[in-house]
Amino acid sequence: MPFVNLHLHTEYSLLDGLTKIKKLVTLLKEQGATACAITDHGNMYGAIEFYKACKKAEIKPIIGAEMYMCSGSRFDKNSQNRRNFHLILLAKNTQGYKNLMKLVSIGQREGFYYKPRIDWESLKKYHQGLVCLSACTQGQVASEILSGDYDKAKNTASRFQKLFDDDYYLEIQRHQGINEQDVANKGIIKISRELGIPLVATNDCHYLIPTDAFAQDVLMMINTQSTVNTPNRLSMVNTPDFYVKSPKEMEEQFKDYPEAIENTQKIADKCDLTIELGKWYFPKFKLPNDLSAEEVLRQKVYQGANEIYGSNLSTEIKQRLEYELEIICTKGYAAYFLIMNDFILWCKANDTPTNTRGSAGGSLVSYCLDIVSVDPLVYGLPFERFLNMDRPSPPDIDLDIADDQRQDMLFHIIKQYGEDTFAQICTFGRMLARGAVRDTARVLGYEYAIGDKISKLIPLGSQGFPMSIDKALNITPELQQLYDTDSDSRKILDTARQIEGNARHISVHACAIVISPTSIQDFCPIQTEAGGEKPITQYEMHACEDVGLIKFDILGIRNLSFLRQAVINVRKTRNLEIDLRKLPLDDKKTFEMLSRGDTMGVFQLGGDGMTKWLKELKPNRVEDLMAMVALYRPGPMAIIPEYIARKRDPSKIEYFDEKMKKYLQASYGLLIYQDDCLYTAIELANYNWVEVDKFRKAIGKKIPEEMAAQKEKFISGCVANGYTQKKAEEIFKLIEPFTSYGFNKAHAASYGMLAYRTGYMKANFPVEYMCALLTAEANDIDKIAAGIEECRKMGIIVSPPDINLSQKAFEFEKNDQSLEKMAIRVGLSAIKNVGDIAIDLIIKERNENGPFKNFNDFCLRTNAQKVNKKVLESLIRVGAFDNFGERNAILAGMDEIRNKCTRINNKKDSGQFGLFDNSDTDTTIPPDIFPQVEFMSEKEKLIEEKKLLGIFVTENPISKILSPFKNAQLSKISEIINKGQNEIVKFAAIIQKFKIIRTKKDNKSMAFINFDDGTATMEGVIFPKIYEIYKDIIEENKGLYVEGKISLRDDKKSIIVDSVSEKLPQNVNTYDFIINIPNGTSSSTLMKLDRLLKKNPNGHRGLLVLPNNKEIKLNYGVNYTPNLEAEVKELLSHS
Repeated sequence: MPFVNLHLHTEYSLLDGLTKIKKLVTLLKEQGATACAITDHGNMYGAIEFYKACKKAEIKPIIGAEMYMCSGSRFDKNSQNRRNFHLILLAKNTQGYKNLMKLVSIGQREGFYYKPRIDWESLKKYHQGLVCLSACTQGQVASEILSGDYDKAKNTASRFQKLFDDDYYLEIQRHQGINEQDVANKGIIKISRELGIPLVATNDCHYLIPTDAFAQDVLMMINTQSTVNTPNRLSMVNTPDFYVKSPKEMEEQFKDYPEAIENTQKIADKCDLTIELGKWYFPKFKLPNDLSAEEVLRQKVYQGANEIYGSNLSTEIKQRLEYELEIICTKGYAAYFLIMNDFILWCKANDTPTNTRGSAGGSLVSYCLDIVSVDPLVYGLPFERFLNMDRPSPPDIDLDIADDQRQDMLFHIIKQYGEDTFAQICTFGRMLARGAVRDTARVLGYEYAIGDKISKLIPLGSQGFPMSIDKALNITPELQQLYDTDSDSRKILDTARQIEGNARHISVHACAIVISPTSIQDFCPIQTEAGGEKPITQYEMHACEDVGLIKFDILGIRNLSFLRQAVINVRKTRNLEIDLRKLPLDDKKTFEMLSRGDTMGVFQLGGDGMTKWLKELKPNRVEDLMAMVALYRPGPMAIIPEYIARKRDPSKIEYFDEKMKKYLQASYGLLIYQDDCLYTAIELANYNWVEVDKFRKAIGKKIPEEMAAQKEKFISGCVANGYTQKKAEEIFKLIEPFTSYGFNKAHAASYGMLAYRTGYMKANFPVEYMCALLTAEANDIDKIAAGIEECRKMGIIVSPPDINLSQKAFEFEKNDQSLEKMAIRVGLSAIKNVGDIAIDLIIKERNENGPFKNFNDFCLRTNAQKVNKKVLESLIRVGAFDNFGERNAILAGMDEIRNKCTRINNKKDSGQFGLFDNSDTDTTIPPDIFPQVEFMSEKEKLIEEKKLLGIFVTENPISKILSPFKNAQLSKISEIINKGQNEIVKFAAIIQKFKIIRTKKDNKSMAFINFDDGTATMEGVIFPKIYEIYKDIIEENKGLYVEGKISLRDDKKSIIVDSVSEKLPQNVNTYDFIINIPNGTSSSTLMKLDRLLKKNPNGHRGLLVLPNNKEIKLNYGVNYTPNLEAEVKELLSHS
């Protein structure tokens, strides 16, 4: 009988296994394996991936785990019960698989103490359907033999034998150089003979092939936080045979015990598990008596439709609802929609606004249930992209809610559907290229600087496309040169390559949860989230879906938090109820505000680039915002000028084909959304929705064979529909690029609607909205600073903390000098060193016994230990006691007053006040008498504000200094920070500080400058040639207009300064783009440039600056896109 691996660790043994499942299965196939087990340490993370990969390769998957078993109770978590023993458990059948999931969950949820442990009680309860192996030298039987207690080991084996009967095996291994293994084997073989327990041969596989041993050792060092220099560290590198040995190798190694090899196959034959994949198990929804989910859904949908459209529903609405309900109910999805509706009802009851992303926006049923916020009939959103009869997977609705309400919503779900039916979905953090290099260098004993240097040469990847070491070597010559010339670097990179991509730790998915109809553990093992109490799955998202769990995406987003708080604020200030779903969609104030560029704090519409386009666009409908959300991205951005031009001048609207007018009319004949391309395939090439979805995926994935097949199908469909071959090819060429990068229209619609709602609240309730924004962003100093600056710009007064007026968070208050006669007061929680305990005590005392009358009164009425000296100093320095006295004076008298008040309180507490002591509170408050000291200067006050609040509140000196530049449309540093390498930037800032150094090469001066514009700070570098020109105006606290470009070095962004000016150049406000003509540019090149610009007509105003600084204003408009800018640069670089 051939050998079967029954003790094997994959990468999911987290830093104790190097083997990736895909590579493992390939090797097993090459070895001729017919079966294999997965036995990761205390978890089942890789079980489904392993099962599917083996099934695909026609190898029998055996699902197991190497468990940790404690000698006492799993609930005893102390040093006496810390030791644990290993035990291999393999699932024979469905019962065994479910019991294995139970045991793994128990180990993680109940027994975790350094390791996820089970105990005899849990094993006895859930042992059925499992095969048990005694494990390696860390198993209990082997450990007792090695400790010299053979009888105890024999009794232990007998105990397991009685529990598992003929499903218990004694495991023997042979690892080169491990003497303990030979000793253990002798005892195990003896017990086998005496008790009749069969032997089974295994190899403790931790990596794939022998040459992986060193990389596995590196993983172990990362795991144990040791290095090659750590004495007595755990290591397997000297025994490089923990790899996946072939059946032939194992048969040779155990030729003296052939039955141990034969038993591996016998165990494999016993294990005959089928995991049902691809079937869906919907959560149980509590239904009214005698009604089905379908009947309840229909009732709720029509009730919602009547509330939205009135009782006399149109034929179009009825037909659409019936069409959708037919598909939903036939597919068995009614309960899913009822559950989503339940989520929405909870959100409504708890003042929690929602937003739904993705193709669900195309469902009228969802709109009538308030699940989505856009009417698919109004915005032309297709249902078929969301659901159709041929779609194999269930609906997937992504729900956004206020981030400060997400945890409360999860608790509601747990309460509503049952604690044991809920879990958050896990995800795995992996060893990415840079981290793998740093970790490898560290554990190999190299200085930090060496690993840091190599890792910084690896470019950053992008979302969904992580950078690999191989790719970095291909695109980074400096890294390749280091690899070729430096042996240490080569060793680090080669080793890091082997561990790159491995699972490093488990974490919680940002938004995905599952709800099951019965216990989650019937479908998936679980564990507890790190640092919390809620359960998380051990199967990642795709594996959860494979086993039939229904996923719900609930993402908390910040904008919905301050939208929520704004609604609550309006209720407080105006006694007005705002229903965000019923806002007028033609609000003049909102569109005027957006057209002015007042977009700070408006969802998706902030930032200098978007603001610039909105000012040109002058939006006056939600569709305009939808279009901007879709177009303001690389690629489609080039369409924005044409969209604006057609909006301004309808005579420019044209359609490539008249049939396209049906679905492109709202976008002025332009392809804006991916859906536009799909409709083109349906209307012009006779695709149906199933076919068009395949078309979208084929073009998006850019697989040449699939793209070629789709192109042929598309063109044939067009020809069959009456178009010429040439016209059909032109249509395909038009839509092909947009199909891959176009934005989902329903997604754009939901984001556009949320942008409108946030804009509406800001335009119509500015103080309430800005107060909500500041509260929601309380932990982000840069955003608070930007928010306060926006308040100043809007005319809203932001008042500093006050001990009698400030609440915990930002709060509005009456102020006749402020916009709408309401100001915003900074909350006490914004002050550094002032914690929640002190704040809660202060506010409670103030609410119960009235405002503090003076500083002595405050000290008498608050606990001196909770409101300690550090807290008090911070409150004084930031101005919270300004109504009681001057800051330096209070600071000078603070200790004496506190001590006196403490003595008074101690007397009161001990009952030492006599009969004739005056008990009237008002007369017993000592007056405030402070020492005569020099007052704190205004500059010092601002410094204290900045230090303790992180922001300027009473006055922003930076704004005052930069006032000459305030009317210019310039980027803010907070926006510049997010720009990419070599992007041109123009901004105004003060020089916070600067340092002059001399270059080593030629001893010339250059400067490093800290720029600050009140929104953020950023370093600028002025090289010698530029510094020599501008050195006379480089001085601290001076406001300058700066031009330069972004530099990214050592993971740090800075600005390479090209020019600075004390005044705003005249061309800044006048021109949309400026082209600097290099010295020596020929007249023929200038003529080519003129032709190139004229070939791209539109409304952008341009300026040419010649080498002699002469300016030439272009007398025609140009569609100056990023692509055109690149062409201009290319042309001028060869002049």
